[in-house]
Amino acid sequence: MSLDKENIKSGDIIDTHVLRKLYQFVKPYKGRFYFLILLTIALAILAPSRPYFIQIAIDDYVALGDQEGLVKIIYLLVGLLVLQALVQWAHTFLSGWIGQVIIRDIRIKLYRHLLKMRLKFFDNTPIGRLVTRNISDIETLSNVFSEGLAAIIGDLLQLVTILGVMFYVNWKLTLVSLSTLPLLIISTYIFKEKVKVSFNDVRNAVSNLNSFLQEHITGMSIVQIFNREKREYEKFEAINRDHKKANIRSVLYYSIYYPVAEIIQAIGIGLVVWYGATGVFGLDLKVGVLISFIMYLQMFFRPVRMLADRFNTLQMGVVSSSRLFKIMDNDEHIPNEGKLQPEKIKGNIALKNVWFAYNGDEWVLRDINFKVKHGETVALVGATGAGKSSIINLISRFYDINKGVINIDGEDIRDYELSTLRKHIGVVLQDVFLFSDSIYYNITLGNKDISREQVMEAAELVGAKKFIERLPGGLDYNVMERGATLSVGQRQLISFVRAMVYNPEILILDEATSSVDTETEELIQDAIDKMMRGRTSIVIAHRLSTIQKANNIILLHKGEVKEMGTHEELLDKEGYYSQLHQMQKKSMVS
Repeated sequence: MSLDKENIKSGDIIDTHVLRKLYQFVKPYKGRFYFLILLTIALAILAPSRPYFIQIAIDDYVALGDQEGLVKIIYLLVGLLVLQALVQWAHTFLSGWIGQVIIRDIRIKLYRHLLKMRLKFFDNTPIGRLVTRNISDIETLSNVFSEGLAAIIGDLLQLVTILGVMFYVNWKLTLVSLSTLPLLIISTYIFKEKVKVSFNDVRNAVSNLNSFLQEHITGMSIVQIFNREKREYEKFEAINRDHKKANIRSVLYYSIYYPVAEIIQAIGIGLVVWYGATGVFGLDLKVGVLISFIMYLQMFFRPVRMLADRFNTLQMGVVSSSRLFKIMDNDEHIPNEGKLQPEKIKGNIALKNVWFAYNGDEWVLRDINFKVKHGETVALVGATGAGKSSIINLISRFYDINKGVINIDGEDIRDYELSTLRKHIGVVLQDVFLFSDSIYYNITLGNKDISREQVMEAAELVGAKKFIERLPGGLDYNVMERGATLSVGQRQLISFVRAMVYNPEILILDEATSSVDTETEELIQDAIDKMMRGRTSIVIAHRLSTIQKANNIILLHKGEVKEMGTHEELLDKEGYYSQLHQMQKKSMVS
């Protein structure tokens, strides 16, 4: 098992391309977003107003012994506090609300986009990484709206307001107050750069952890069968160690930065007190002004310290957005431009000069030509990798052909609306996938038009009714993830029922009996014959004994049609098929 590590670095904070795309998700809520900006401005004005009124209270009322005026100013301060608390509540709630509805919309759009992607995309992309995109990266993005963009605007506005008031009150004391600001800016910049790197490492480690866990938990049986527990544990321990180190580095930077910032702030306050006290003693400065400046300085340094965090939050949000939009901009989806939506089809299939490759010009199928008439059964045989499964994937348009054409009832399959095309094709795969849900859901896949009675009728037809009725809850029995509580044969029978309830005109069986025992195969072979009756059927078979009644047998070798004919005709040719038939007879005897 390969460990596909991801290593993505942060980009620029101001990525206009990404921000424009993000704004498309904000537009439906732009009224609320603009109101959030107004609340941000209001907070930036309200917060610095408290020290100013405290200065007035001390210098104009306390110093003069004006008790009545002091009471009035206290009422005003209480009113400001209540108003600020209400505005702060509205700001916090609205920023959180906007963040949540936007990530909901992005997550829905991303998942809808994934549903349309070609299977080739999922072949080449680790599932754990897609899980990280849909969960962790989108959660990071929500912080852009709740703690990033609006908070940065608020902090910057508050800094400008505080500076304006400070210069208005006493410009000399303001310059003294800001004497330590260059030290704070330098330390903040260094902190921001260090934490940015550690955040990148953390997010990459999280993505690698998700990919590793998803892959190895899914393949746990392989790990245990081949005694790879110790080796896989060591690999997991290494990834987890990287994750721990990245987090510890970020904790280290925080543990250094905040004490340094506190020291710088304390020095600034000390300078203000020293210079201000000299002014007070010399009667050049009022006590209220000095006290208000100490408060201003505390309020000023807080957003400066927070800006480093805010910018990192915004930067990580931009990185997460870039990752998400990279998937959303990926056009590896099956084009669905067809207009044909027939209620019923006959099921005549024709492949004409079909060429196909999963990668470049590494041809899996080469110039394939054959026809299947309505009601006929065609069997595809050949060694592993001959191209059998590729053909059925092309007919269902899980992949599109590179050259040639595939027709159904004389029409190019690309001219059919995609969901309509697949509605008329029933597929039973060798590897049956079942969701962690009831048997009823796994058969109907949530289609409310299929009744329980129809399900049981189809189950009786394929011989699955008895075992379903024996299960606790019958159709409501939960099969757990991937059908873990059912046998291979039971899972296969459920897949037969699933194909039957949709009543398709074309039936495709991809080695559907190769994973079941002989007794179960005999049980469903009769059901398969009934399923094929009146339907166009394409069967991929490993056991040649199951396809002897086929109207046409096509032997594939390295992506090419080598032989074609009935069972008897191919035996008479004494070619590839005859050799394969003899080999299977000998293996059965032995």
